[in-house]
Parts: sequence; structure tokens; C-alpha cells
Amino acid sequence: MDAQIRDAYSRRADEYVEHLGSMASVHPSDAQLVSAWALEQDGPLIDAGCGPGHWTAFLAERVGDVRGVDVVPRFVEHARETYPEQTFETESVDDLSAAPASVGGILSWYSLIHHEPSSIQVPLREFARVLRPGGGLLLGFFTGPSVERFDHAVIGAYFWPVEALSAEVQEAGFDIVETHTRTGQGYRPHGAILARRRTDA
Repeated sequence: MDAQIRDAYSRRADEYVEHLGSMASVHPSDAQLVSAWALEQDGPLIDAGCGPGHWTAFLAERVGDVRGVDVVPRFVEHARETYPEQTFETESVDDLSAAPASVGGILSWYSLIHHEPSSIQVPLREFARVLRPGGGLLLGFFTGPSVERFDHAVIGAYFWPVEALSAEVQEAGFDIVETHTRTGQGYRPHGAILARRRTDA
């Protein structure tokens, strides 16, 4: 799956950067939610699936110690050029280089939308592996009434009901802290899950 995602986004990386590669394209309520979440985390953060790097830079302005990772080399190249003071690495969300229990929080903003339901536990368990007990996870995703594949502009993606994805997150070793949904004209329904790595897992 990594190769398919990497190749699909690599072909349209410059287009993606132009249209979605800055905080100007972010909904204000999303920026507020992510900012508040980041300030509550203790320890270094990972922006998992950082894309062009704008969220990484946004987080760094608030908490300082942030590393962005993405499987698409062009995104990492752009992020390094645009935000040279930040750290970016070419890595898969399925196989992070971070040591076990070494990370305070992970932002996964739309970086799991292309994972098939049968493989969604792979990145979630990888997040659980690298997070410290009590560490925070914030997921952004497309929500809908059922788990359903749709034709995303780049490569096929999935809608997830909040309850269904929350159950997957819990199975991976997390407690759900809160959930959010947002709807409006001109975009697909949005969901967010805030979770915390269980201390007894």
C-alpha cells in the first residue's frame, strides 16, 4: 500500500502543494483543535503523514519539538526547503523509526484515509508502540454513516463512522478522550478523534 500511495501522491505532489500545502487552506476550527491538543502533550511530537510540512511548522510554533514524516519523497523535499528549521524524514506511518515509548504525541491528520479497513490496525499499533503511556493521538479523517471506499482525487480513500474508527483505535491500545465532527458546504464530512495511549497496555 505504501508504494501505491507514494506513487499516486508523487505524480500530483506539486498540485497538492499548491492547493493544500499551507495553513491558509486549513479550516479555522481544525487549527484551533490541533493547537489546543498540542499544548496538552508532554514530550516530542510526530506529524505522521506530514505532507508538505505546514502542520509540522504549525505545531513547532507551539511546542517546539516536532518531527514530520511522510512516505512521499517530494513532500519531504518541499517541507525541508520551505521549513528548513524543522526536521522531516521519509518514513511510512506503518513503520516509524522512533524508539518504543519515546514520543509524547502523534498528529495523524488525514494520513490514514487510504488504509484499507483490514490494514488500519498496522499504523494504529505502530503509533501505540512509539507513544509513551499516556501519550496523545489526534486523528483527522473523512466520516460517514458506514465504512466505505470512495474515489479520492489522488487515490481511493475511506469514509469511517466515528464509532467504528474509535473502536479500532481502542483495540490498538488507546482510550478515547473525545471526538468531533464537522460538516458544511463544499467539503466532505470531517471527523476527529483524540485518544490517549493506555498506561496499562
